[in-house]
Amino acid sequence: MEVRTRMAPSPTGEYHVGHIRTLMYNYAFARQNKGKFILRIEDTDRERYVPGAVERIQDVIKMMGFEWDEGPGAGGPYSPYTQSERLDLYKKHALELVEKGHAYYCFCTEERLEKLREEQKASGTAFSKYDRLCLKLTREEIEEKLKAGVPHVIRMKVPDNEDISFDDLILGKITINTQSIDDQVLIKTDGFPTYHMAVVVDDHLMKISHIMRGTDWVPSTPKHVLLYRFFGWELPKFVHLPNLKEVEGTRKLSKRYGSVSVIEFLTEGYLPRALNNFLMFLGWNPGTEKEVYSMEEFIKDFSIEHIQKTDLVAFDRQKLLWLNGLYIRNLPSAELWDELKSWAKRFDVFLYGKDTEEKIVFAALDLVKDRMKLLSEYNSLVHYFFETPEIEKEELFSFVSDETRGKEILEGFKNIFSEAGDWEVQKLDTVAHEFIAVKEYKPKEAFMTLRIALTGETATPQILDILGILGKEAVLKRLDSALKI
Repeated sequence: MEVRTRMAPSPTGEYHVGHIRTLMYNYAFARQNKGKFILRIEDTDRERYVPGAVERIQDVIKMMGFEWDEGPGAGGPYSPYTQSERLDLYKKHALELVEKGHAYYCFCTEERLEKLREEQKASGTAFSKYDRLCLKLTREEIEEKLKAGVPHVIRMKVPDNEDISFDDLILGKITINTQSIDDQVLIKTDGFPTYHMAVVVDDHLMKISHIMRGTDWVPSTPKHVLLYRFFGWELPKFVHLPNLKEVEGTRKLSKRYGSVSVIEFLTEGYLPRALNNFLMFLGWNPGTEKEVYSMEEFIKDFSIEHIQKTDLVAFDRQKLLWLNGLYIRNLPSAELWDELKSWAKRFDVFLYGKDTEEKIVFAALDLVKDRMKLLSEYNSLVHYFFETPEIEKEELFSFVSDETRGKEILEGFKNIFSEAGDWEVQKLDTVAHEFIAVKEYKPKEAFMTLRIALTGETATPQILDILGILGKEAVLKRLDSALKI
């Protein structure tokens, strides 16, 4: 049997970071088994449909480094891969179920259904279910209503009080009684299928072998199992993955605590490879101490047996930030610069140094990248290499006892740097320390005053390393500016 996995995003908003995790598992399993990975657009929820979301979702998937074998733009033997273009298929299969007695027409209004739900809730009923009023209609009554154009849906007829069991490759055998399952609507009044109808028809027709999705779909799986049975189709393999939660408590990811969509993380300056690496471990563990994985390594080591048997796994935002910083630190500066340029272009961000000689940019990156955790921090860490900082007098002299002493320090540095013939960091370091020793300045007051004068910052890499990159002319010019304050 050929392994065929799929990801089927719904264009109801920006692509959630948890969906990329699920996509990655589907993708890795297909690649590992030399199978096919399919992208299908499930756009049947017309009320929540967001124009442009389909294109943005596909762009994000590609930004994260994934391609699909079949799907929009790639084609394939089971096209179209967009559900709104497959409506006739769903209607045909729904009518087949009606003919077999596994589904029926329902003409109840939304007002009646809402009243029914309220009555059941008031009576303390454990599960709100349709009362099957329309199941009592005769064939003649049904045909009459259909001819008259009375709005209707098609519902699945769920067997009464039957245990529905299915095997999950992670969770084992799961059994749910149909007493807790409503007669699911299959085709809505607008002619569009519900998720449950479309997903089963498409997964079967597209020959999906393994269905990997979040554990929140476990309660719905018996409905799908029934549909497979009613159609006489073989069940695929089910793999329900743990969902993501915030570190504190049992809540799912929330915007209250930070980004939740992939595009938000990328905009903030997370590297796709670092985000992928982090997401790999949210539900799967190789059983070793290894934490840094390339996609190729993940595909090789991934196994369903090592997926956690739990409902929720913690999305540790601090660990993601640490991991992203690790990736940044480990990138050669030339490669990091390419990443920064691509990021800035994609998100329309101004980037210091883009019109500067690259060797200067690389030298600056060599100094600051150990402090970077996000690409978006680059500008704030390097701005003083590319523009003269604005400095306030109070800040400039905040590390000396008075303004006079501060001016003496700056004038002394200006004099020794003016006389420096060879602008080499080690020699500058030597003369600077000799100057401080002779004048009996404290290193902190001297170098902090120099740091603020040249960078406008109190926290930077070694100030003498910065001197080496700025060059003699810029250093003297900035010292002059500081002395005029």
